Amino acid sequence: MFSEQAYFYGSQPSVIRALFEHGRQRAKIVGKDAICDFSLGNPSVPTPQPVTEALRALLEMDPIEAHGYTSSAGCDELRTALADSLTRRFGMAIKPENLFISCGAAAALTGCFAALTIDNETEFITIAPYFPEYHAYSETMGAHLKVVPADEERFQIRFDALEAAINAHTQGVIINSPNNPSGVVYTADTLRQLGELLRHKSGEYGHPIYLISDEPYRELVYDGAKAPFVPDFYENTLVCYSWSKCLSLPGDRIGYALVPEQAADSKKLLTAIVGACRRLGYVCAPSIMQKAVAKCVDVMPDLTVYARNRALLLEALPKMGYDCARPDGAFYLFIRAPKGDGKAFSEAAKAKDLLLVPTAGFGAPNHVRLAYCVDTAVVERSLPIFQQLIRE
Repeated sequence: MFSEQAYFYGSQPSVIRALFEHGRQRAKIVGKDAICDFSLGNPSVPTPQPVTEALRALLEMDPIEAHGYTSSAGCDELRTALADSLTRRFGMAIKPENLFISCGAAAALTGCFAALTIDNETEFITIAPYFPEYHAYSETMGAHLKVVPADEERFQIRFDALEAAINAHTQGVIINSPNNPSGVVYTADTLRQLGELLRHKSGEYGHPIYLISDEPYRELVYDGAKAPFVPDFYENTLVCYSWSKCLSLPGDRIGYALVPEQAADSKKLLTAIVGACRRLGYVCAPSIMQKAVAKCVDVMPDLTVYARNRALLLEALPKMGYDCARPDGAFYLFIRAPKGDGKAFSEAAKAKDLLLVPTAGFGAPNHVRLAYCVDTAVVERSLPIFQQLIRE
């Protein structure tokens, strides 16, 4: 006997991973340079030198100190450095005890979902397009995930649909900005209206409805755009962050959950998140990564390659006739399928060794996602294929 739910998630590889694996196998036949693989959001920019230097120095330390357990909530060095950095950058007083250091944003999110799931009627809401793993994170805790349809004009939020979705069982609303898969950044006006709605609904139902802000792409913004600091707009905000994208550390699993002092029951909630992760088997985040990142909390990513790739695509594809959401952040381009069927367009592109992710699982079946965190040569090779596809 075993869990059918666990088997389902284990036996169903994500469409992203399946496409990536197809590309790997195909490259063995036609050669790597014949594949234009835009499937996986794996940073192509090297890890910044300060991180490499910090890791090298740690390997010269006493190995017991470098590799030993930290406290469950994270080492004091990182929590203190991070609290100071966030306070300087965003002007909100953040204390070390407001922070839980996690095994990436995924562990921070699952900790928040688990801490806020109170019974089998608990509901969370997210806004399409959204990261598909939210289903696994919430449903594994016994909660239900509702999806608000996408605003396909601006990719902000359809507030009429969101308001209709909220009820007495709603414990949290999950947002992701800059967004995966669209690259769109929520504006200050959107966040202000969202805060007002959640404040009103919290009062109506007599309990706080938390806003869970999933922010692994917060530092990846272009053309002077800024990703607003979400707790400035709503007091009951929980921030889930990862250094995977900004420091090119996706495989090293290091991130955090922030529960600001102003959030309702902030101290108890942070303790519940730590306890939830204990139940899930997260003893502590990787200790050597905690110590390395503690020395690099103010290091910002080099966006040169991403910005160049983005500019090339935004210059070329609309001229060919493609309709693309404007990606002010992350490293994704969200393309409306010319005939309205994202899966069919992805298959047509795959037949020409152009790998684009169909986004039905993201709540947007008429789009595909292009991850432009690749060598610029891949972007340049892809443009004639895009031209062929839209002509056909």
